[in-house]
Amino acid sequence: MTAGHLAVIDMQRVFADPASPWATPRYADAVAGVRSLLPAFADRATFTRFLAPANPAGAWRAYYAAWPFALQPPDAELWHLSEEFADLAHHVADTTTFGKWTPELAARVGTDDRLVLAGVSTECCVLSTALAAADAGMEVLVVADACAGVDDDSHLKALQIMELYRPLVRVTTVDELLAEAGP
Repeated sequence: MTAGHLAVIDMQRVFADPASPWATPRYADAVAGVRSLLPAFADRATFTRFLAPANPAGAWRAYYAAWPFALQPPDAELWHLSEEFADLAHHVADTTTFGKWTPELAARVGTDDRLVLAGVSTECCVLSTALAAADAGMEVLVVADACAGVDDDSHLKALQIMELYRPLVRVTTVDELLAEAGP
């Protein structure tokens, strides 16, 4: 069993659907990575969902003016976890923010002091979560091949930026992380 808690960031239909304005081209690669990780974490996994707020405030008003299709209620299909995870997500945390390091996720992680991140998109919600959790004193591992970005270049740049935060944030791979846990 791998040490820590796995947070699976925003593996939702809105990012999986190639017709979506927020489609993540390598979503299927992230799915494969996440599915490889899940058995090592058992009940120590939390899936997150990004949702639109009922009434955007502040800078979020301009954001949703640019993306009006997303102003849908929490039960809208675009916000559902993608098919691959619908039956596997036993713990789901919803947020209206990019960063998922919320009191709810912190309580789920507890005193593990290690947060493992996978999901989409690397340069947005994964990055925002990693930095906030690191600031809170968590050791953060970002599993590069269980994440996907809006494009390959943005994904790689985000991983490079997070790697600059060592030892608070470390970029790893599925194989490295699972090997660390031993046989």
